[in-house]
Amino acid sequence: MPNGARTVVAWRAVDDRPIGMFDSGFGGLTVARALIDLAPHEDLVYVGDTGRYPYGPRDLGEVRAFALQISRWLVDEHDVKLLVVACNTASAAALQVLGQLLPVPVVGVIDPGVRAVASATRNRRVGVIGTVGTIRSGAYQNAIAELVVPLQAAYAACPGFVEFVERGETSSDQVAVLAERLLAPVREAGIDALLLGCTHYPFLARIIADVVGRDVVLVSSADETAFDVRHILERGPLRRAAGGSGDLRVFSSGDVTWFRQVGERLFGGRFGTVGPVTWDIAPWDIAPPDIAPPDIAPPDIAPPDIDGAGRAPERDAAWG
Repeated sequence: MPNGARTVVAWRAVDDRPIGMFDSGFGGLTVARALIDLAPHEDLVYVGDTGRYPYGPRDLGEVRAFALQISRWLVDEHDVKLLVVACNTASAAALQVLGQLLPVPVVGVIDPGVRAVASATRNRRVGVIGTVGTIRSGAYQNAIAELVVPLQAAYAACPGFVEFVERGETSSDQVAVLAERLLAPVREAGIDALLLGCTHYPFLARIIADVVGRDVVLVSSADETAFDVRHILERGPLRRAAGGSGDLRVFSSGDVTWFRQVGERLFGGRFGTVGPVTWDIAPWDIAPPDIAPPDIAPPDIAPPDIDGAGRAPERDAAWG
């Protein structure tokens, strides 16, 4: 080193706290898998709220309170540095509230999914499928309406899909029959890309592709959400020191043995021990005043192709 030269030491802030993630059950494992692939050195704490699934048919105020309860548990008990709401219904119901109330960044799955399907379509006609709660919330309709380049979108709720996945039944004749009925509106709408607006649905991708046609691109929000998380980690002081493999800790509010058996098969890897989590108090006891109790429904935006019961109509999907 020349005389008088000074050594410059690069300093980079790191944060070894884990990332928190939750879903009503197994669906968010698609996001967890994508995040582990993109940021393998990060620790992750995952909660599957199988004791209260499915979220889709529930009142959005109730889902909002569940989301706040789980999020606060992850922050208080595990000191997470970032929260991923890996559930479309919970994202639709609670993302804005969580972002206002929690002391950590919050990432949902709806906006990443919309960006992904907008990139995938060629004819600007897309389909969006999700739970009854997600579709009726209007969250996807609003996100698509805000795109700079507009899309024509057909929407359909798919009640029953989540329950099949949660039972580990992803390729049965019963699932295929249900898919034929529920996906008919979007299949007949001339779409070339279909957004799987529920993190459970990628586990049914083969059946869904058979119904809508192999020329329709199936889009999951999992990868795009994981990219959003990595971007947040890289642009600020939240990243973990590089090197080594991160730790995955999994918790379930339901049957932990069942969660481990089915979850590992869907996840494509081992969890180790799945820990139990119980909610000692009702979610309403920790909810702030703007979290509606379950008997007070927030204003829903009913999409044109879902009737009052959340069923796909017999007619073609309406464009939104």
